[in-house]
Amino acid sequence: MPFTIQQGREASTVKAVILLSNRIAVYYHLNSAGVWLFRSLIIAFFFSSLKTIPSVILERKLDFNRLIIPQIVETILFNLVAVFLAWRGAGLASFTWAVLARGISGLVLIYLLVPWRPSLGFHRPSAKKLLSFGVPFQANSLLALAKDDLLIVFLGKVLTFTEVGFIGWAQRWANMPLRFIMDSVNKVTFPVYSRLQDNLSVLKTGIEKALFSVCSLTFPVLAGLGLLASSLIEFLPRYLKWQPAILALYLFCFQAALACVSTTLTNVLNATGRIKTTLKLMIMWTTLTWVLTLLLIHFWGFNGVALAALLVAMTVFLPIWLVRKIVSFNLIENVGKPFLATLLMAASLYLIIPWLVKSLFGIGLAVLFGAIIYLLLMLVLARKKIVEAVNLVLSTVKR
Repeated sequence: MPFTIQQGREASTVKAVILLSNRIAVYYHLNSAGVWLFRSLIIAFFFSSLKTIPSVILERKLDFNRLIIPQIVETILFNLVAVFLAWRGAGLASFTWAVLARGISGLVLIYLLVPWRPSLGFHRPSAKKLLSFGVPFQANSLLALAKDDLLIVFLGKVLTFTEVGFIGWAQRWANMPLRFIMDSVNKVTFPVYSRLQDNLSVLKTGIEKALFSVCSLTFPVLAGLGLLASSLIEFLPRYLKWQPAILALYLFCFQAALACVSTTLTNVLNATGRIKTTLKLMIMWTTLTWVLTLLLIHFWGFNGVALAALLVAMTVFLPIWLVRKIVSFNLIENVGKPFLATLLMAASLYLIIPWLVKSLFGIGLAVLFGAIIYLLLMLVLARKKIVEAVNLVLSTVKR
């Protein structure tokens, strides 16, 4: 049933977008290679949708060791194909074939790992029950697409391509810690929270551990990135072109720090069945993002996009309040202490950067110095939690 509903929707969407691809190409002045790359991305999107049920089965079993195998193969194959074809002079078509190779390889591998047999069927009562959760959940995804990706597409008609490039560069680097740390944690905790929603004491512990882990790892990385970005650009001449985007990077780093808290908590709302609450939040965030962005770029130019993102992220108090209505978790202990340690580390780095960072080697020393200071501060502020986390990792490795 879920497979039938999902594939019916995805097939209709893909068909409509491919039929409109020529008009989209004319609107954005894409050449033939650009059109085929666009079409390959749409086809890869359809391949990705076919992977959903096997992926969910592995997530349900918390079998992430096997779930990551297709992702690793997809990444390796994409880069190998893209680099080889680019070396052979294929130009933009290198990415077209790399995207298709990634999509097909991931699809084949996930079905080899989970030999689930797709079939079509429809049962009205089951469909009604599924859609009551699925429609708001998918609406969240569509709104997230409108809030982020479609906004960037629209900005391509308002700002210059150079300015859009500055925004993309700053946002990509600021969000990188979130993609590596927060997304990985949320992928694991979602099925866990869904099973624990009736056991509030254990759910509280899970939320606190997730918040502490994400904030402890993300905050110092974002602070270090913000403090050292300008120096890195200075000592890498080919990256000097990104100097105008430094302010946007700072703003996006602050936004990412708030987002790691709000996204972790909206994950709790979704996992405990409060999808309509999350939908209301997403409607508010999408509306605020578009309104504030259009308003602020009028005064701040492309930096207004980053400022708007930061202002929207400041509504983090809403998911905190909503989750605390479910279970009263400790915010100061799990977010406040990593924040305080990061603040003190950042102050220390700020004082030593002028005389230590005079080369790439100096930047490396600053990173090492910052890591040592942060670790010592965390051992003072949250020694028990650090020891528990280390023991958990060691026991997992031993198993």
